Amino acid sequence: MTDTSHCSEIVNFNNIPANSHSTICGLLNVIIGLLAVITVCGNLLVIISIIYFKQLHTPTNSLILSLAVADLLVGIVVFPLSMALSLRSCLDLNVLSCKVRGSFDISLCTCSILNLVCIAVDRYYAVCQPLTYRAKINHCVVVVMVLMCWGVSVLTGVVIVFAGLNNENCGDRCMTDILVANTVGAILTFYLPVIIMLCIYLKIFLVAQRQARMIHNTTKCGAAVSKMERKATKTLAIVLGVFLFCWSPFFLCISFIPLTGKLAPISVNESVRWLALSNSMFNPFIYAFFYSWFRSAFRMIISGRIFQGDVTNCKLH
Repeated sequence: MTDTSHCSEIVNFNNIPANSHSTICGLLNVIIGLLAVITVCGNLLVIISIIYFKQLHTPTNSLILSLAVADLLVGIVVFPLSMALSLRSCLDLNVLSCKVRGSFDISLCTCSILNLVCIAVDRYYAVCQPLTYRAKINHCVVVVMVLMCWGVSVLTGVVIVFAGLNNENCGDRCMTDILVANTVGAILTFYLPVIIMLCIYLKIFLVAQRQARMIHNTTKCGAAVSKMERKATKTLAIVLGVFLFCWSPFFLCISFIPLTGKLAPISVNESVRWLALSNSMFNPFIYAFFYSWFRSAFRMIISGRIFQGDVTNCKLH
């Protein structure tokens, strides 16, 4: 998150023949570029679907739209900047570029994480308090959620990178600044949201199980209950599993390695950073592709049917 003093190579070129440098850089560019294209295309499909089809104009989908916008900007802005700075051996970039990348990194990725928390809150009220859901989660509440996500994210990114880490000529103060920024930043942007999400989804899972047992006692349909429980377990496992898989290594790295008084190898820092950024590529699949109405919308967009007539009121199945 705060590697402004270490904008250097992701690859150790010392033991690699000089004529292989361009090949390695080109291969990494292709791989990272492919990830960026998938991220942008997937989130664009989500954004167009929610904006175009009126059936998708719901408070829940408004939060998914905000998430998709954040992830789209990660693909458009953060991916290219990170690609350029990760491949420092191929390009000559300065410390200011590192700070710009860090600011976009923290702001957009924090916004993505906070949107995931808001979606979890929305799902909590939908599953656990269905009778009061429409009253508590309306469009005004969603607008406030979205504004808070973006406001807090931008403020966090600017403060941590530009105000908290002026490393030039800082002397012994550098390590203290890095420890404070990494610890406070990690708590606010990852550990606290993760605890909130774990608690919310655990509550949702328990309520879903209880509802399934009630249905079982009423209908005696054990097969249907078993299917419902498996589906709930699978959905929660995918949501939390992918999120934790992508982000945990990055935040564990920046939180605990500096405590040893040493910096992690650049290759390790950059690898966990790219794993974290890949969460923006997976989000559209997790939060949209699993829903049949989104799949119908994607097919209509990709096939070009939305350009053949007004289908905004089309019934999506």
